[in-house]
Amino acid sequence: ERSFDNIDVHGIFIGAGCNRVVNTVAWGPSGLVAFGAYNAVAIFQPQAARILTTLPGHKDIVNCVEWLPRNKDIYKCDYGSLEEQFLLSGSADGVIMIWAYLPSHNKWRRVLQVPKSHEKGVTCIAGAMLNNLDGLFASSSSDGTVYVWEVGFPSQSGGDCNLSMLQTIHVGTRTMVSLALAELPGNAADWILAMGGLDNKVHLYVSERKGKFVPACELKGHQDWIRSLDFSIPAIAEGRMEIFVTSSSQDKTIRIWKISFHSSLSDFTEEAQSIHNISLKTYIEGPIFKLGTSVWQVSLESLLVGHEDWVYSVSWQPPLKSCIDNNNACWIQPQSILSASMDRTMMIWQPERKTGIWINDVTVGELSHSALGFYGGLWSPKGDAILAHGYGGSFHLWKNVGLSVEDWQPQLVPSGHSAAVLDLGWAKSRQFILSASHDQTTRIFAPWERHKDDKLEISWHEIARPQVHGHDINCMAIIKGEGNHRYVSGADEKVGRVFEASLSFLRTLQHTAWGHLGKQDVNNEDIQILGANMSALGLSQKPIYVQGSTTRASVASSQNFSDGMETIPEAVPVVLTEPPLEENLSWNTLWPESHKLYGHGNELFAMCCNHEGKIVATACKAQSSNVAEIWLWQVGSWKAIGRLHSHALTVTQMEFSHDDHFLLSVSRDRHFSVFRLEKNGIDEVKHELVARHDAHKRIIWSCSWNARHHVFATGSRDRMVKIWKIKETKSESSVTELLILPQFSSSVTAVSWSPRSNFKDDLVAVGMESGLIDIWRVSLQVMTPGGEHFQPCQRFDTVTASRIIGLDIYLCHVATVHRLVWREISESESRMLVNSSPTVMQLASCGADHTVRIFNVVIA
Repeated sequence: ERSFDNIDVHGIFIGAGCNRVVNTVAWGPSGLVAFGAYNAVAIFQPQAARILTTLPGHKDIVNCVEWLPRNKDIYKCDYGSLEEQFLLSGSADGVIMIWAYLPSHNKWRRVLQVPKSHEKGVTCIAGAMLNNLDGLFASSSSDGTVYVWEVGFPSQSGGDCNLSMLQTIHVGTRTMVSLALAELPGNAADWILAMGGLDNKVHLYVSERKGKFVPACELKGHQDWIRSLDFSIPAIAEGRMEIFVTSSSQDKTIRIWKISFHSSLSDFTEEAQSIHNISLKTYIEGPIFKLGTSVWQVSLESLLVGHEDWVYSVSWQPPLKSCIDNNNACWIQPQSILSASMDRTMMIWQPERKTGIWINDVTVGELSHSALGFYGGLWSPKGDAILAHGYGGSFHLWKNVGLSVEDWQPQLVPSGHSAAVLDLGWAKSRQFILSASHDQTTRIFAPWERHKDDKLEISWHEIARPQVHGHDINCMAIIKGEGNHRYVSGADEKVGRVFEASLSFLRTLQHTAWGHLGKQDVNNEDIQILGANMSALGLSQKPIYVQGSTTRASVASSQNFSDGMETIPEAVPVVLTEPPLEENLSWNTLWPESHKLYGHGNELFAMCCNHEGKIVATACKAQSSNVAEIWLWQVGSWKAIGRLHSHALTVTQMEFSHDDHFLLSVSRDRHFSVFRLEKNGIDEVKHELVARHDAHKRIIWSCSWNARHHVFATGSRDRMVKIWKIKETKSESSVTELLILPQFSSSVTAVSWSPRSNFKDDLVAVGMESGLIDIWRVSLQVMTPGGEHFQPCQRFDTVTASRIIGLDIYLCHVATVHRLVWREISESESRMLVNSSPTVMQLASCGADHTVRIFNVVIA
């Protein structure tokens, strides 16, 4: 037996969806994509389809992010000379933060919080670089203000930013929701700021040499809110100086405006009077504004009509290098615009070569029935890939893989829940992990072997979405024991639902990295259900049988998807040989529902399954002792075989002891209860209440059994974790307190003992309301005359606990940890692990920050 001398924790997987906000994603020159995931800024790498980290700090939903330098700043910035790249993020509480990324070490740090916060949520951040180290950025807010800041970045990594506020622009009640910032053509260092919002106009403000921004003109034409603005890079061609700004609106159109140098002020004064007198000429040619000694004219270049719903984002393709002259790169602005709309499509617009008329050249989209439109679209730094984020928090990536002809193909992206994740558990064969969320889905994540640079790497991906429901899912329990993979889920309804793995999922599972595990548990030949179809109300999932799969698939493939939301297309279950894309996940990987469990009077809140896989316990939300009863169900027949009374309020968590003799429950009534269970015939279970303790001063959120003894831990809102032991005699059983861990920094919301192993001590993982996770070593030593060995109910000579490690904040959640689950280790795995050095155990967690995380706990 070994002891835990040294422990290190590495994050190997983060699953998260994107916030349902328009400006919450940005693709930077480093190739990384930043996006808002609840209160955190998440960073993902498109090449690996993996979320690398989350940046904690915001106290509210992250609404917008912006890289500095941006992709389009390459024409005046030398990216290679920058040690760090910077990211700005704004949240719904008005706070803006600046982060620094050091690519050479792949390290992140929080530089500062912008000193003056908006009074309400930040709606948009737009920035631009002046040179390699200096930049400007503007932020808009629903408080009716736009702040303009100048920022000086450090020349060496680790330095501080110099921040100064240049101006506050008051826009009144007509909130601005989109901004764009650019340098006007020429060498005068003049700046132009475009704003769009609820008054359907594009407002142009101009600034001379870092002076105040003053109103220049208003561009009218859109009939609804303006949702996105973007400038091209300045162009000086054939003696003309011009820059383009494009705007998109909820009126389903896109407008391209040309801002061109009109004349110098001396030339302008001679004809100024006549121009202003001829209103028709001004109307046709567009408004004129003065800046310093220059006069500029704005005209409508083109009106793009093609989308069938609100156009949420529009952006110019990043600059391309055209030539190198005297060691200076020459950059051009490609005539290419990307738009993303709620009609589930992204379009690339380009002018026709002969006529110069702007047309829709490329259309990509999501025909999945569950995709409810795109909230934004972005170009990759090189312009060879486009990324969209959707209503349900999903990403959609297309890459141009064509050599001579454009060929845009969908690519793998990370995925995850778009609302709080309440429960998760490892499969009985430990091949995958299943999570349940308030986004009304359950999702399965599994490791996949992928070839990268001639190396075989294991990466985690979502491989199935067994349940897409019409209610928020609060809890689930994976059924252990023999037979097919099954689980029970409980949502904001009174019915428990039982799901069974489909044949297509079982065959897909064999292609995953751990597909060899548990093969002997399931006989695929016995399973006749290929997949499942969603019902019209999104509640029940009807099976698709193997015999009818051929005709069903042909019907589905020939179905006309243009009917929209009125018809629900048939699912086409397929065996996946590589990680699936969103359109497959959301529709073709459903599991059939096999049973419903009726009996509870309120919405289900907690459930668990015993280790033998014969009994499932469920509980619902409750305000009285009659409703707070725990129901026991027999797996297979799904009969109710017991109703346990003890608690007065909602039961928050339950767990069976590892020998299945006891059921432990904890509740909002601050008590825990221990029930003894004994089989009494085939269909009956004898149960008795062994103990009911007023254990904590506040709600008890979590409980967990030790794998080797009748010892358990409880965690509460009073920031305490207590360890208890069941003391059994011939006549009765009682519960005594063994140990109280020192008070934690935040409410304890999740507790989990490590699985059985050949280590001398045990690990206890503790998750908190703050999102932090601690790992403690607990030593339960039993000394008997025959030597040292473990038995379920012995007198403990020494009981000690010590904190081994607190997980790094960049690994932890940014909101309440709802569940912690260790991956169970088989005896053969345990022997292999203990004989090897270092030993690796796996811990999974889920939380209110929409994320599922998996950690490797390395024991040296």
